[in-house]
Amino acid sequence: MSVRRHTGARLGTAMTAVVLGSVLGVAAAPPAAAAGPTPTSWEAKALGLASAQRTAQGEGVKVAVLDSGVMTNHVALHGKVTTGPDFLKDGLRPGDPRWGGHGTAMASDVLKVAPKASILSVRVIDDKEDHGGEIRQGISPVAQGIDYAVDHGADVISMSLGGEMFGDSYDEDEVDALARAAQKGVPVIASAGNEGDMFNDASYPAGYPGVIAVAATQQNGSRAEFSTVRTYNSVAAPGVAIMSAKNTGGYEPVNGTSPAAALTSGVVALMLSHNDKLTPAQVRTLLTKTAHHPAGGRDALVGYGPIDAAAAVQAAAKPPADGTVPVKYTGKEHLATPDGTPKTQHPPLETDLVTIGLGAAGVGLLMVIGAVLITRAGRRAAARG
Repeated sequence: MSVRRHTGARLGTAMTAVVLGSVLGVAAAPPAAAAGPTPTSWEAKALGLASAQRTAQGEGVKVAVLDSGVMTNHVALHGKVTTGPDFLKDGLRPGDPRWGGHGTAMASDVLKVAPKASILSVRVIDDKEDHGGEIRQGISPVAQGIDYAVDHGADVISMSLGGEMFGDSYDEDEVDALARAAQKGVPVIASAGNEGDMFNDASYPAGYPGVIAVAATQQNGSRAEFSTVRTYNSVAAPGVAIMSAKNTGGYEPVNGTSPAAALTSGVVALMLSHNDKLTPAQVRTLLTKTAHHPAGGRDALVGYGPIDAAAAVQAAAKPPADGTVPVKYTGKEHLATPDGTPKTQHPPLETDLVTIGLGAAGVGLLMVIGAVLITRAGRRAAARG
C-alpha cells in the first residue's frame, strides 16, 4: 500500500510551475490541428536529432507509454497508438478532464524523436495534480502496466511519472515487475521528478535499481531548477518549453522531467531500431558514455549529463559487451561450512530474563491496583464526611 503522486508535468513558458493536469481540458472530438508531427523547439538541436534520424527513425520499435492515457485521434498520433488496459480502474473515460492530458503529450514527445516507432498506451495514473492524500489498495497499477507492456511486445517502457510516501514510495510489486522487464531485455526510462525547487523528495520508479532516471535541462544545458537532485539520476534531456500534443488538439509547451524522459525514450527507440540486440545494460552504458559529461564525469544534478542522440545511435552499432547476464554458479555446494545443526532445531530459549521481566511487571501491576483502591477509599471517605 502506497501513496502515489503525479510529479511528471509542468506547463507553460520556460521555468513556470503550472501542472499539466490542472490546466488542460479533454475533448472526445478529433482535434482541429494542422496535420504533421509534433513541432520541435530547441530540443532538436540540443539532442542532435537531425543526425540521429538520418541513421534511424524508430522503425519496428514499440514504446510502451505508461501514463494517463493517450488520445489516439490527435493528428500527431493517429495510426501509431495501440491502447492497452486501464489498470487505474477509476471509471474515467476519454473526454474526462483527468484522462489523457499528460499521456498524450508524452506519446507525442516520444514520436517527435522516433517518428516511425509505435506507441502502446497503458493507463496507470490520471491527470490529477496531487495524489498525496490517497491510499492505494492492492497491486500497483504501475507494476501491472510494466508486466502488461513486457508481455505484449514492448521494446522500451517510458514512465513520465513518480511518487513518494513520506519521501519514499518503494513498492515491492513494482520492483518485481521491473526485474521481469530486465529479464526480458526491456529497458525502462523514468522521469527523475520535479521536486528540485521544493522538497527534493525521492521519486519512484526513477529511484529503482535498473531504471534509467532522466533529469531535465534548460536551454543552456544546465539543470532546470525544478529537476530533482538525486544520485539515482542517470542522464539528462531537455525539459523546458517542450512543444507537446494537447489532448484537446494542437500543441502546447511543457516543462518537467516528464518530457525529458519521453524524449530519452524516443532516443532509445532510435538506438534499438539501429541495433535490436541491445540489452538494457548496453542501452544505459551507451547513453551515459556518449552524454555530455559534467565536471567530474557525473553528479547528482544531471547524472552523466545531457544525452547526445546522434552519438548514442551511432555507438549502438558496436556496443560494449554486456557483463550483467546471469552466469552459472561454479563454487562449492555450500556457501558456509555446515555445522551439523538440523534446520528445524533452535537453541534453547534463555528464560532468566523473561522470568525477571514478568516478575517486575507483576509487582508494577499490584502497585497500580493498590493506588487505585486507596484513591477510591479516600473518595468514599470524603463523600461520607
